[in-house]
Amino acid sequence: MDSLALPALHASHAGTWLRERTGVTRTVGKGEAVMAVADTPHLMLNAPLVATRLGYPDLSGLDLLELFAFIHPARFVVPTPKGLAHALGLPEPSDDAQVPQLLQQAAAALLAVCQDPKWIEREGAWSALQSLTRLRWPWSGPLTGCIPRPERAERWLFSKLPEWEEAGESAQPRQVELGEADTLSRLAELTGHAAEQRTGQRDYAARATGAFSPRRKSGQPHLLLAQAGTGIGKTLGYLAPASLWSQLSGGTVWVSTFTKALQRQLRQESRRAWPERRADGTQPVVVRKGRENYLCLLNLEDALQGGFAGRAAILAHLVARWAAYTQDGDMIGGDLPGWLGTLFRQRGIAALTDRRGECVYAGCPHYRKCFIERAARASASADLVIANHALVMVNAARGRDHAARPTRIVFDEGHHVFDAADSTFAAALTGAEAIELRRWVIGPEKASRGRRRGLAARLADVASYDEAGGRAISAAREAAEALPGDGWLQRLVEGTPSGPVEELLGAVRATVYARDESGGTEAGYGLETEAAGLEGPFVEQAQAARAALAELRQPLIRIGSRLEALLEEPPDWLDSQGRQRIEGARHSLSWRVDLLAAWEALLERLGGPADPEFVDWLAVDRGEAREFDVGIHRRWVDPMKPFARTVLEPAHGVVMTSATLTDRTGREEEDWAVAVARSGAPHIGVTPQMSAHQSPFDYQAQSEVLIVTDVPRGDIPALAGAYGRLIEASGGGVLGLFTAIRRLRAVHGRIADRLARGGLPLYAQHVDPIDTGTLVDIFRDDPAASLLGTDALRDGVDVPGRSLRLVVMEQVPWPRPTILHRARRLAASAEKNGAQSYDDAIIRARLAQAFGRLIRSKDDRGHFVVLSSAFPSRLLTAFPAGTPIHRVTLDEALQRVAAHGEESGMSSTEAARAS
Repeated sequence: MDSLALPALHASHAGTWLRERTGVTRTVGKGEAVMAVADTPHLMLNAPLVATRLGYPDLSGLDLLELFAFIHPARFVVPTPKGLAHALGLPEPSDDAQVPQLLQQAAAALLAVCQDPKWIEREGAWSALQSLTRLRWPWSGPLTGCIPRPERAERWLFSKLPEWEEAGESAQPRQVELGEADTLSRLAELTGHAAEQRTGQRDYAARATGAFSPRRKSGQPHLLLAQAGTGIGKTLGYLAPASLWSQLSGGTVWVSTFTKALQRQLRQESRRAWPERRADGTQPVVVRKGRENYLCLLNLEDALQGGFAGRAAILAHLVARWAAYTQDGDMIGGDLPGWLGTLFRQRGIAALTDRRGECVYAGCPHYRKCFIERAARASASADLVIANHALVMVNAARGRDHAARPTRIVFDEGHHVFDAADSTFAAALTGAEAIELRRWVIGPEKASRGRRRGLAARLADVASYDEAGGRAISAAREAAEALPGDGWLQRLVEGTPSGPVEELLGAVRATVYARDESGGTEAGYGLETEAAGLEGPFVEQAQAARAALAELRQPLIRIGSRLEALLEEPPDWLDSQGRQRIEGARHSLSWRVDLLAAWEALLERLGGPADPEFVDWLAVDRGEAREFDVGIHRRWVDPMKPFARTVLEPAHGVVMTSATLTDRTGREEEDWAVAVARSGAPHIGVTPQMSAHQSPFDYQAQSEVLIVTDVPRGDIPALAGAYGRLIEASGGGVLGLFTAIRRLRAVHGRIADRLARGGLPLYAQHVDPIDTGTLVDIFRDDPAASLLGTDALRDGVDVPGRSLRLVVMEQVPWPRPTILHRARRLAASAEKNGAQSYDDAIIRARLAQAFGRLIRSKDDRGHFVVLSSAFPSRLLTAFPAGTPIHRVTLDEALQRVAAHGEESGMSSTEAARAS
């Protein structure tokens, strides 16, 4: 195998290996490795990760992941030596010492692709390379001789992207009544007639059919709560009636998820029911996400033309390469490799999306090619839209097109609907939110890169044509001066706030610190206190801030009215594109007006009687002992109330489904109480249908729960020792779940090196500079690897097979005792089951979700371990009926885990590593 004659470096927790140009590989110390790389660029894989391993953050070199992203944009590779070898068809290295040679071989293989006439991603590569050469990209030199200048000039990215086409309004769906027999016939088509028929899946599909019946009364949707254990096949179970209804009615079904992983799975499963394209070229299935997930072409153009500098500019050009080949422009969970942004140590990916809601819509020169607008238009005529809970709620609450709002919805991962509603219908007047509003109105205060413009600049033509509109824009700009400006947080710390809103935030900060009794001040945690018992001066500052917000809201309302009048009696110069731009501006204005109204209501309540429907508190948000925001927060005690009015009431049919929808109390008559309450049904007087479908897995034979009783709580050395020994006994394949980032880091720091020397790589959230999705991909790809994480890994992680055979929780996942939690717990105490039952339901749900990661197929086997000396027996019903549960010492747990590895046929490689 040919190798590139460049030095290569590989660093892991087990050590550091350097391969010279001459082909000699040797073990080196961290200091020597850093000096070598500083002197000569070395080949490496994932430079930020190598830098973390060496403890040298300024490390740079020839990163093969950057080269891969240039040569194969929109193509994923697991960013490990093994993953790279598989992607390029190279031999997998047997140990760390062989990795540097692999890096040389991989570099040669990738450069050879550029000289292959069949290279399908050649278009645009030469032009991109010229720009990257000017930016002194390390790979420019090796690539220059491999990519010849094309005979004809390559087209600029923005000229070759396809344009979306306008389409007329869709007709209302036909009223059809589905029969269960027809649904089951469609299910057989999707699963394949030769496939084994699963009774649970057929029952599930039959029950889901009723949700697609015509609605009998306005505001009263058909609502099905369907609990389906892992392995039922619920995805095809609801796609069967959904696809049949869409075909017969001509309507659109929305399937909503909480995790991006399930969205990807749904997209794959949907191919059984729908083709990639219809005969007319349109898409029957569309994935929709929030605007902040998609590449903004205007932001990208600004970045390419000088808006980004240094390494961020290199990232922009690699993203431009991807943009020419992407399926849908989705940067977060789509076909942009999740690891690409983490290679550049800055928030470059976020800066290329529309996170601030400042889109100019039809005023953008790339509007007709916009990925976001393309997805929105495609979804209007789609049969199936795959979205997420937050987008469905936002679209229902303030979607621009009422006719395109979802009316038939399946909420998969339905146990997360409450949490999504809690965030969607919240209000928070914070410094970070307020300064974003100020910038939206005024524009950037200092000379800055990028396209940010204020309201006056975006509506300059309107101001020049309409005198009243111009005055309103000027008034809004003047009123926005009262909002926090650049450097607001530093002024709060120094006690020199500027303006009424900053003065209020300064009072919030002082009050929180004065009242703190948690000990979080020294620990560096975020701090909070109730918005109650506030002193007179604080209330006066709140009312002054409220008046300032009202001063801003009024001219924004007037601008909206002037824009509406402009649309009703359009001038000659207002073409269709101008109308679309003004419609977009009206939508943005309406959003900000509603935001200001929510802030005013929040401030008006301070100093007055509490509203029993809301929870208000003051907070100082901190991370790594550093303050990053200050503000006042409001949440609904029951966020399903606005959810019911906004999402359920206009809908015709809704399915909420999950493997953990009900509370497993052990008393069957109460199992559905939590699910019904958290569906929102009681708020609109709907009695939901309920169905439960048990998992087909034999949990008694496939799994075992071990409650370890002799690891003292709070003893970090003992906790780390337990994790290390369990990972060794299992031979890897361990998912470790933590309730605190601090403990996760402490455990990882104590055991990672030792495990790596034994051939058991250990990865961790909040430690490794890798995004969570990629960490899961790495974990899934290597049966010897283990992964430590927090809440994000407790749910939505699908790793079937031997890559996950042991789940370890550091302790019982008790709810955090926040002000919001206390208020909801108090509200629950009024119910017959009391506050403890409220907490218990939350804990059981978390345990059930975590246990659900373990057994994903009928061939899976594994253990679920909780390191808790005092695990309450009342929580054991969280686990599936029949699951063996044992309270054991750590030594006994290790024996059971090790015996399981031997019985399940651990591979020779894993056995060697485990020994």
